Amino acid sequence: MQAATDSDGGSPVFALVLCIFLVMGVIQVVRPQLLWKANARLQRGWVKNPDATEPTSKGYAMNRVVGVLFLALVIWMLIQQL
Repeated sequence: MQAATDSDGGSPVFALVLCIFLVMGVIQVVRPQLLWKANARLQRGWVKNPDATEPTSKGYAMNRVVGVLFLALVIWMLIQQL
């Protein structure tokens, strides 16, 4: 009999989604400007001048800090899947 807390390793689809999040987190830490450029296109029609909404260097630094925390969470979740 197996205990209710034993797991079979998790879903492969969930692990794939976590790997995609891992790549996004790495991009957020290494080059947050790429994510801003990708999202700036979505602002067209909502914002008068999307180019004027680019974050400052402090804003990008904060994006990197959040990216490191995000990576830590994703890596922890991937380890839990194994």
